[in-house]
Amino acid sequence: MPALLTVTGATRRFGGVYALRDVDLDVRAGETHAVIGPNGAGKSTLFKLIGGQLIATAGTIGYAGERIDRLAPHRRARRGIAIAFQDSPVFPNMTVAENVMVGAHAVTRAGPLAAVLRLPRHRREEAPIRDDAARALTRTGLAEWADRPADALPLGQQRALQVARALCGRPKLLLLDEPASGLRGPERSALAELIEQLRGEGLSILLVEHDVAFVARLADRVTVLDLGRVIASGPFKTVRANPAVIAAYLGGPQ
Repeated sequence: MPALLTVTGATRRFGGVYALRDVDLDVRAGETHAVIGPNGAGKSTLFKLIGGQLIATAGTIGYAGERIDRLAPHRRARRGIAIAFQDSPVFPNMTVAENVMVGAHAVTRAGPLAAVLRLPRHRREEAPIRDDAARALTRTGLAEWADRPADALPLGQQRALQVARALCGRPKLLLLDEPASGLRGPERSALAELIEQLRGEGLSILLVEHDVAFVARLADRVTVLDLGRVIASGPFKTVRANPAVIAAYLGGPQ
C-alpha cells in the first residue's frame, strides 16, 4: 500500500542535545505502525513532530502527498490527522457525548475552546457534530454511556473516550500516545480489540507504546528508536530478533 505519512530525516535538537536524529518512518494506508523504544529514545518527540506540537530542526514530514512539517496542529487536523494523547483531559462537567464532540471542533471554524465554553459559534455547528459524536460513540462501544458524566467512566472507558473524541474529527490517520498505559489486562484487551476494529475499517494508525505484547498483537510494522535514532524497522517478528533491539530494549527473547 502507498504511504499516507512519510517522515524523512527528522531531527529535533534542544540546545546542543539531539532528541531525534535523521529519523525515517512511513505509515501506509490502512496499517497499524508502532513506535517502541526505551525511555528517552525520542518516541514522544517524534509523535509531537508529526502532530505539530513541535517543529523539526531538520527533515520533512509528508502527508497524503503534501508537506505538513510547517503547518499548525489545527491545520494538520483539518487534513485528517487526529491525536489521542495519553493525558488528554476529560472535562468533568460535561457528558461523555459532549466530551467527544470537542474532538470535532479541531476541524470546524468554531474550534475546541468554543466547544468547551459553549459559545454561540459552537452552537451554530452543533447538530452535525452531534451526529459525528454519535457515530464515534457507537464505533468505540460507548453509546450507552453517552449521557453520563465523563468523569464517572472507568479508566478503560476513558481511553476509549479519547479515541472517540479523535474519531469525531473524521481522521484518516490516528495517532495513539501510549493508550494501554495503566490499564489492567481486560481493559488492555478491550482497547486492543477496538484498535483492531478501527484498522479493519481502513483507518491508518501510528501507535507509540511501551507494552511489547500489546504492540506484538496489533502492529503490522514496528520502528524501534534508541537515543533518538532508528535502530530497526519492520515486522515485529523480525524486529524482536534484531540484536541491537534486544540489547537496547527487549533484553532477551520475547
